[in-house]
Amino acid sequence: MTSSGTPSDGRATRWAGQRERRRREFVEAGMRAIARYGPEVSTEQIADEAGVARTRIYKHFADTADLQRAIALRAAEMLGAQFSPLWGVSGTPRDMVHATIGAHIEWLSEHRELYQYLMRQSVTGPRDVVADVKTAIARQLTVLFEYYLGLFGADQRVGETIAYGLVGLVESSTAHWLEAPRGIDRDDLRQLLARWVWSILDDTLRTVGVALNPDSPLSELDFRIVERP
Repeated sequence: MTSSGTPSDGRATRWAGQRERRRREFVEAGMRAIARYGPEVSTEQIADEAGVARTRIYKHFADTADLQRAIALRAAEMLGAQFSPLWGVSGTPRDMVHATIGAHIEWLSEHRELYQYLMRQSVTGPRDVVADVKTAIARQLTVLFEYYLGLFGADQRVGETIAYGLVGLVESSTAHWLEAPRGIDRDDLRQLLARWVWSILDDTLRTVGVALNPDSPLSELDFRIVERP
């Protein structure tokens, strides 16, 4: 029997660290393989990208589903990192809307095959990572919307509904655009979605008699009182 801190413990720690490192390497190889072969990439193609036999992968993953889940979670981390700098309230409402939508369109455009892979996994896999990411974004927006709705004396309960609705609008519109752009370029799509999003937010505030200036920093709360519809 060995006690804590013995060489045996050190070997176990090193092995665990090496195994985790190898898992990450295979996940990154999977990401590259998806970009090369598309969302229907096979485990054999991922192994080829990693430069190993397929059987080597199963020394680090329980099965194909385990590998797919690890790739999906890594993609979710990447998408979350794309949005994390946007949650600090700075700049104007219009700037924030454009930046958030632009980040979403940019990520999906640059990782189209990976996004399609995630969508496939959301149907066939044990976890809907796309839904998890959309929920995380909607929760962040809910906090932001409820705060400002409260400042203006509006019903804060609608903040969550608006947040989930806007996330669904932007995500579904962008996903369809990726499949059928119909001559609309990336900037056109951003401008279109930003206009829709701002219209919804503006309409919500006007129901309580507030017209917020979209081109003034949120920190200054530049608004005027208007007649309620």
